[in-house]
Amino acid sequence: MSRFRTLLILFSAQQVSSFAYGQTADNTQPPILTCPVPSYERLKLIDNDTSPDAINIISQTGKIRQGQYAQFSGGVTLYKDGQVILADNVAVNRQTASVNASGNIHFQGKNVDIFAEQLKASRAANSTELAGSSYQLLGNPGHGGAANIKVTADGTLTLTDSSFTTCYGEVPDWQLNASEISLSVADNHGEAYNARFSLFGVPILYIPYFSFPVTNERKSGFLYPKIGSSGRSGFQVEVPYYWNIAPNMDATITPRYMSKRGTQLLTEFRYLSGLQSGSINLEYLNSDKELTDKSQERYLARIQHVGTFSDNFRAYVDYTTISDDNYLVDIKSDQYNSNDAYLYQIGELAYFGENWSTKVLLQDFEVLGQHKTSYKTLPHIEFNQFTYLPFWDGEFDIASEITQFTTQNRDLPEAERYHIEAGVTFPISTPAWFLNSEFRILQTNYVQTRLQNSPELEKHVNRTLPKVRFHGGINLDRNVEFLNTSFTQTLEPQIQYLYIPDEDQSNIGVYDTTSLQDDFGGLFRDRRFSGLDRIAQANQYSWGITSRLLDHENAERFRLSLGRIVYLNETNLSASRNESSTDKSAYAGEIAIRFNRDWQFSSDIQYDTELDKTSKSQSSLDYRFANNNTIQLNHRYSNNVSGTKLEQVSLLSTVAINKNWQFVGRVTQDLKNKRSLESYAGFQYESCCWAIRFAFHRHINSYIEDQNNYHENRDEFDSGFMIEFVIKGLGGSKQSRIDTTEMFNSSIFGYKRPYFLNN
Repeated sequence: MSRFRTLLILFSAQQVSSFAYGQTADNTQPPILTCPVPSYERLKLIDNDTSPDAINIISQTGKIRQGQYAQFSGGVTLYKDGQVILADNVAVNRQTASVNASGNIHFQGKNVDIFAEQLKASRAANSTELAGSSYQLLGNPGHGGAANIKVTADGTLTLTDSSFTTCYGEVPDWQLNASEISLSVADNHGEAYNARFSLFGVPILYIPYFSFPVTNERKSGFLYPKIGSSGRSGFQVEVPYYWNIAPNMDATITPRYMSKRGTQLLTEFRYLSGLQSGSINLEYLNSDKELTDKSQERYLARIQHVGTFSDNFRAYVDYTTISDDNYLVDIKSDQYNSNDAYLYQIGELAYFGENWSTKVLLQDFEVLGQHKTSYKTLPHIEFNQFTYLPFWDGEFDIASEITQFTTQNRDLPEAERYHIEAGVTFPISTPAWFLNSEFRILQTNYVQTRLQNSPELEKHVNRTLPKVRFHGGINLDRNVEFLNTSFTQTLEPQIQYLYIPDEDQSNIGVYDTTSLQDDFGGLFRDRRFSGLDRIAQANQYSWGITSRLLDHENAERFRLSLGRIVYLNETNLSASRNESSTDKSAYAGEIAIRFNRDWQFSSDIQYDTELDKTSKSQSSLDYRFANNNTIQLNHRYSNNVSGTKLEQVSLLSTVAINKNWQFVGRVTQDLKNKRSLESYAGFQYESCCWAIRFAFHRHINSYIEDQNNYHENRDEFDSGFMIEFVIKGLGGSKQSRIDTTEMFNSSIFGYKRPYFLNN
């Protein structure tokens, strides 16, 4: 038997069962829903013997027979191998190598606190058994009772005629009763035999056997099902299964039943290896009952990878393929929005040296519907090099690329493009002002083929253009008083001159080029188009001015920006940008106001003074009165979106009604056509141990007239509901509020958080 030592004291044993439920550690204001876990002070003996077989005992009285037994009573505390027993009476039998305890027993194990009527510890069995017990997992809301509890040396609990729940109260909201439950916090593993699951004291389900995690660590098993409906797919049920393959990889396999379409299989595989990570998603429906041709398979597959290796290399892959143009509209997917018209097919490998870099890019887009066919870049190769100059902090750089454009449309031309540009930049920057000077030469060669339907194009085209750019500005500030508050006001005028000579480029096809955004930031770009097929003539200057108010914490409270471009000759490409004037662009302005920590307003506008009309605008008013409690009103307007005028207004909100209930709502109205585009109302109830989420949605269908004969009768609007039920604790020790971000963002337009430079 282990050696033991008796310490006779004249005062009661230390009280260790101080109950901390309902208290916060830092005395700060608790969140709306607080779910503290009961905790008990972990006893540490002073001057205890730490030899391997030592037993330390503190008691008021003791009786010892050398080499045979010892009996202790009166506030007994026994400590051995990190385990503590508090009891009224403890008997240690050296001959049988056992310890027996009775009366107000509190057993502290590695991961559990147990209260019992009787305790027996046996060195031969290397375990401790407690009768008439209740238990509380350490740092975990899991607790319950048992007729008998067996604790092994590794901390595993085996409970007979037991219960388990994460709810507190006289009648737990949910409870698991079983003939036997085995719990191992160290292995994150729980097993239940002959289990009866009860809600509010009413048994609703019998399960002969199941396993579950007892911490928030990953573990293979079924996740919570999702139930919902939609007009397109009917009643839907998803039952995901999570497979914890290895510490660096996992998979989720989800059968999805749709009453109108059939059963679909959704799979997601994720991996992580060093600085490499990625995922593979596959969605497959063997036969769609809603289609005329029910033998057609419908699927979506997406591969994503990103990572760095060998210090300097970076790899990126995002490849998606889909069975038909209306897959996203009819069935929906978490991978893309139902309004998306293009799917990514990109592979990139880049190398970064000390003062140079190179990149190889393979790029294609799967076009959905009757949108303009895109070109593949197979391949696109870049090489960039820069050198610091020993004067004026200058930099000499060379940027070059080789790109081959191909397309499956035999009516469109194809091309090889060789581009190189070299130049010097002299940046001068101080806290008070800046001036950047740039001088470049742009050389582009084209070899164009398959020109039978494009007689205006030429097989060989050489284009050489110089570019001169000066961009400078001044930063002024002063102290001001406004509404009895001190602010720092800034005044930041800036001006840019840009010169690129005019050259006829009508003999070059358009392969990867489109107009850029006409916002305030776009006034100071050195180009009007993305890509290189069109390099706009420029003999112009851009002016802009920004003023800000900064508070004493240097946080931006107000910002106003206004500017425009002035063209210095008549030859320009303003007509292609829907501008009425040949000598000035539309005004571009931005305003942002942060009234306080809760209220924010932002807006930007492009206004044509010649036609006295707005070209484009968007505004947003946000009220954030708590974490994840937001109301947003936004308005969008564009005079020309693919030849159509657009004007929409949206109201979004997520509000905590009380500590248990939260509301998420959203409505979007088409003001031009006087119709609703989308409406959504969702409610979430959450207690400390369970939650339920349900929502109703109705939004316009954006189906595509495809060429694959996937015909079905589609309504103008789709509507349905969603229900999701969560038992907190069976899937881990979740204690905080379940985030409603998924509900808030599940929109055909989405939520855009207001942005400030220093908020």
